[in-house]
Amino acid sequence: MTQIKQKNKPHSHVPPPSMESSSFKTLQSSPANPAGSGVFHLLLNRPTHRNALSRDFFSEFPKALSLLDQNPEVRVIVLSGAGHHFCSGIDLSTLGNITYSPGSEADRGRSAERLRRDIKFLQDAITSIEQCRKPVIAAIQGACIGGGIDLITACDVRYCSEDAFFSVKEVDLAIVADLGTLQRLPTIVGFGNAMELALTGRRFTGLEAKELGLVSQVFKSREEMDRAVMAVAQGIASKSPLAVTGTKAVLLKGRDYSVDQGLDYVATWNSAMIISDDLKEAIAAHVQKRKPLFAKL
Repeated sequence: MTQIKQKNKPHSHVPPPSMESSSFKTLQSSPANPAGSGVFHLLLNRPTHRNALSRDFFSEFPKALSLLDQNPEVRVIVLSGAGHHFCSGIDLSTLGNITYSPGSEADRGRSAERLRRDIKFLQDAITSIEQCRKPVIAAIQGACIGGGIDLITACDVRYCSEDAFFSVKEVDLAIVADLGTLQRLPTIVGFGNAMELALTGRRFTGLEAKELGLVSQVFKSREEMDRAVMAVAQGIASKSPLAVTGTKAVLLKGRDYSVDQGLDYVATWNSAMIISDDLKEAIAAHVQKRKPLFAKL
């Protein structure tokens, strides 16, 4: 949709970008019910391929997240997969396209440099989850393999149904996982557990994922999971947007900081943000025994 700016109306409202105005081959987005809850669904939408991550996905995913991040109506994003599986990993055709082929160019150094840039491009798509200010909740059913693990370990909260199963599969394809699993998984499940899962490539269940701390809760069915995830997402969406986005940002930054550095960072953050109207509203709502109403970001 093209927005026409009127020169004589500098304060005219410009609608935020919407996914409806863009065409995505691998994704689908929609606001959750009830309308106005602040929760939006982002769906991996290649069910006939078990939502394998195609080349188009890596171009579209960061764009979709950016549109949702810029939309003031969005407060929480729920990431899930269409069909019976969350994600079966990177599409083999995508993997084949980026594989280095010895002798394909006279200068192997330039071939390797181009391959490195390509890998960084794929990494950036996954990292866009962490760069999104809004919390991203993963709702996982069926297969979550390889690239699927890359996706969910970048998410802020993870839930799954009992039929979910997981595998850090890359070692079985004779490659080193390079889209974030080896960097993020150890901070979630512990170094030793991450090492064992990555070296064996073994399949593990949703119940074991809960024991490891990879997911917060396991549900008997997808329907039960969807209801529970929606309740959690609505609860988060009802809180101060500044507090929610700040909590995500500080936790992610603190992951790579010492305690002292993390405390310094959050002190700087709150020195700028704590004076917002959200704090006044939260206190007033508590005193008046009502639900707080926070302005959009």
